[in-house]
Amino acid sequence: MQPYFFPYIGYFQLIRSVDLFILYDNIKYTKKGWINRNRFLQNGAESVFSVPLRKDSDYLDVKDRALADSFDREKLANQLREAYRRAPHFAQAFPVVENAIMSPQENLFDYIHGSVTDVCRYLSIDTPIVVSSSIAIDAALKAEDRVLGFCKAAGASSYVNAIGGQKLYSREEFEAQGVDLKFLQSHAITYPQFGGPFVSGLSIVDVMMFNSVPTIREFIESGYELV
Repeated sequence: MQPYFFPYIGYFQLIRSVDLFILYDNIKYTKKGWINRNRFLQNGAESVFSVPLRKDSDYLDVKDRALADSFDREKLANQLREAYRRAPHFAQAFPVVENAIMSPQENLFDYIHGSVTDVCRYLSIDTPIVVSSSIAIDAALKAEDRVLGFCKAAGASSYVNAIGGQKLYSREEFEAQGVDLKFLQSHAITYPQFGGPFVSGLSIVDVMMFNSVPTIREFIESGYELV
């Protein structure tokens, strides 16, 4: 799975649903994707926070990108602090968010990896997370063949991807390799957000600020189906 900075709750449902989670570091950085940015609630509406990157080639892998020297970690932490300081679970959740933001890591992948593991620790998700470059497969493999390569290397009999992967992967191709392909479909999740209309699809940060750990665990453990 691609690395994302404080991704949405479905990402953590996916981690929790599997026995081994492979986090890609040797994958091309997507300039207009969500690797180093995400959505949060600001004044009752969706807004975006982001981590600026050092200017470099668009063809580099995520593991070869670095955070901008000008990145003001304190400013980002303050932005989220001000947005959520009145949230019911701010006191418990914000230290986790702040710790990830203030990490001194300069490498983009290491910075994101740290944020994902921090959230997993907070939510007691103990699925092993393995970095893709540590798994020996043919470097020439691409797309579906690459995923199957990882499955073979890990001895996997099943593979679970986010629902968006339905457009990318063929059940027939996986079955031919002895792998059962499943997709995780999240159920609609709602919760109070300062009394205003619910804004969906936000970062896990939003979920953490408005919900207790037991409630989030319930969302993660039963708020989806495998199709």
